Formats: sequence, C-alpha cells, structure tokens
Amino acid sequence: MKIAVVGVGYVGLVSGVCFSELGHQVVCVDKVAEKIERLQAGEAPIYELGLQPLIVDNLDQGRLSFTTNTADAVQGAELVIIAVGTPSLPNGQANLSYIEQAAVDIAESLSGYTVVVTKSTVPVGTNEKIREIIAARTREEFDVASVPEFLREGTAVMDTMNPDRIIIGTDSVRAADKLVQLHERLTANIVITDIRSAEMIKYASNAFLATKISFINEIANICEKVGADVTQVAHGMGFDKRIGSSFLKAGIGYGGSCFPKDTQALIQIAGQMDYDFKLLKSVVEVNRDQRFNVVRKLDLLLENMEDAVIGIWGLSFKPETDDVRDAPAVEIISALLERGVRVKAYDPVAADNFRKQFGKDGVEYCSEAADAARECDALCILTEWSEFQHISPAQIESWLKRPYLIDGRNIYTEEQLAETGLVYYSVGRPGMNQGLREPVPTLS
Repeated sequence: MKIAVVGVGYVGLVSGVCFSELGHQVVCVDKVAEKIERLQAGEAPIYELGLQPLIVDNLDQGRLSFTTNTADAVQGAELVIIAVGTPSLPNGQANLSYIEQAAVDIAESLSGYTVVVTKSTVPVGTNEKIREIIAARTREEFDVASVPEFLREGTAVMDTMNPDRIIIGTDSVRAADKLVQLHERLTANIVITDIRSAEMIKYASNAFLATKISFINEIANICEKVGADVTQVAHGMGFDKRIGSSFLKAGIGYGGSCFPKDTQALIQIAGQMDYDFKLLKSVVEVNRDQRFNVVRKLDLLLENMEDAVIGIWGLSFKPETDDVRDAPAVEIISALLERGVRVKAYDPVAADNFRKQFGKDGVEYCSEAADAARECDALCILTEWSEFQHISPAQIESWLKRPYLIDGRNIYTEEQLAETGLVYYSVGRPGMNQGLREPVPTLS
C-alpha cells in the first residue's frame, strides 16, 4: 500500500516509519527543509527509543522516503495521513490552521480514490471541515476518516506496533475496509465508529488519564497530612479492576505535548457547547499547583533562598524523551530564579531542547548528574530517568553542600535512605520525609 504522511512530528514520523516497517511504501512530507534533510540522511530529529535504526533500515530498503513537496508525496497514494500539529491558542482552543492548510495542499495533489486519514488530535467536527475543504478543490474521489493515535512519548514505536486498540471513525465502508487492512496485523482490537465519536474518544481518553494523575496527587497531598503512604494506597487501589494500577503514581504532575493541550481543548469544546466542565478544570488546576510543592518545600528548608544553589535532575516532562513542552521543570526553575536562586541542571538527553526554549540566564547546564549536585544547597529530582535511580542517596549526600534532597518522582526507597543523613522529601510518603516530618493531627 502506498501511504503519504503529512507532518513529520512525533505522531507522523513514528507512524510513517512503523508503516514502512510493516512493508508499505511510505513518503513523509514536511515543510521544514532542515528536518527533511536530517531524515533523508537517516538522522532522527527526536529522541525516541528504537526509532533511529528503523529509519535507517527502511531508507536502505527503499520503503521509506522524505520530501518537502506535498504533491510528490500525495499523488498516487492510497492513504494520506494528516499528522500536523494542533497547538493551543491563547484561549486554549486547538489551532487548526495547519490542519486546514494540509487539507488544501492534499486536495490540490489527489489522483484517484484516496482515503484521507486524520491522526492529529482535533476538535469534534474537524474531519467534516476537512472533507468540505477538499471537496471544494478537487473532483477526485476520496473519503475521510479519523484514526486517533494513543502512543506515549518514550515508548512510541512499541505503542504503534503493539496498540491497545485501533479506533477508526468513518462513514465509508470502503475506507473502513482499507484501514482495517492496514491495522489488522497490529491488533484484533479494532473499533469502528462514526467520525465524531472517534474524535471524542481521543480527547476523552487523555482527559481521563490526566484526571487519574491529578486524583492520585491530591491523595498524596492528603497522605502527607494524615501520615499515610500514597505508594501503598495506590498499590491497594490498583487491584480493583474498575480502577487499575496505571497512572496512579504520585509526583509533580503531568506535562508534555498532549495532556496539557488536550485537557484545555476539551474544556473549550465543552464551553462552546455551553457546558461547564468543572471536573476537568479542577484537574488542570491541581496539576499546575502540584509542581510547586517542590518550591514550597525548598522555601521551608532554606528559609531564604536568595543566592542559594539548587541542583535539578531532569528537564524533560518524562523519561525516555527529549520533549520539554510544558515540563514541570520550566515553571519550577522559573520560580527558583525569581527567588534569586542559581540553578545547576542536568538531563541525559533534553538539555539542548530545554536551553533552546528556556534560555541560559541563571541556569548552568551540566554534562554529568554529579556536576549538577556538587556543592548545591539542595537537589531536586524532577524526571525519573533510570540513570538517577542507579545513583545511591549516599553518593548524592557526598556531593551536596547541604543534605537536602527533594524527590519529586519518589524514586528512592526507605532502605536506600536509611544509611544517610539526608533531609529528604518525597511526594505523599511522610514516613520517609527525614527532617521534614510534621506531627500527624488527631482526627476527631
């Protein structure tokens, strides 16, 4: 099957590469010439486990190619996948300008029957608008479909090749058959819906997962007040099949390109329909406030943070990715700099992206984890990279100027801390918070 992929971001690139790995002829198109040049040379522009070798192999096999010319990619394609960005506008709505331009470019390049598939996350009704744009500009036969993606950054290749389910939203039996043919090797869990339901499934899924994260973080905050351990609470909850154990890990909240954008977009979609989505608004509020617990604990420990040196481990919003979009580190470091703090930061892969977005002023970017901790008044762990989990608290104590460790991702155990003199704070585990324990109030 010949497939064109319009937009070579996370979704488009991973999807295109994986479809070529399945044996399809895939052409990926993007207007950023520098990105296409790197890909043509076999270089992945993003850090994603397992992606680079697949790009190189499928380029060598002749199944995968990259271009800046939409017409070259689309002409003769049986499937055209739209995977351009839908960033948030200032009011939280999804910016559909890239989607609309992609539809125009595709319409001008169609030749023969084509299924136009939207993988970008778009508000309900967008695919109908895509149909209108294309129909106004071509006499070629085509159908539209919504096939939302559910990949996770850091495991995107594995998620694409081993999906939990495939959602196909279309009103065309012909299009549905072609899309089932494309995906049936990946999973038997293929759900065919109407287009609007498929569009909503994506938003609803991300909103629910974001809700679970904010819920367990609220429980963690209560655990700190009453003396319970949120890890044990989450473990006990997870055995209930109605709840499940995933996304019940307390920390400093979610970030990245999906959850923040999609929750805000769904709130706006509801508002446009005159519905006040109070629950999701609270989820967003809880998430934003959660990350500042790190700063509040530093305020408590250091009293006056002016001229203090704070080490930061982890700049990406999650491990195994170099994505720093809406990473908690952005707001945490900003708040520290406002207090006159000097920041030393380290991340295994995301430092360059963070520097480009955040700048250099007030932040010293270190090439080793140890360098970011040495002679610091406190160390804050913001991303749970496996590298950090293999560094013992005793080592950290030997590097620090003052023995303050703020673990925003709960990566250390009580046994690891037992032989240290660290003043330690984790999230929702008050029994482990050495030097920061507060008396548990009597409940009446």
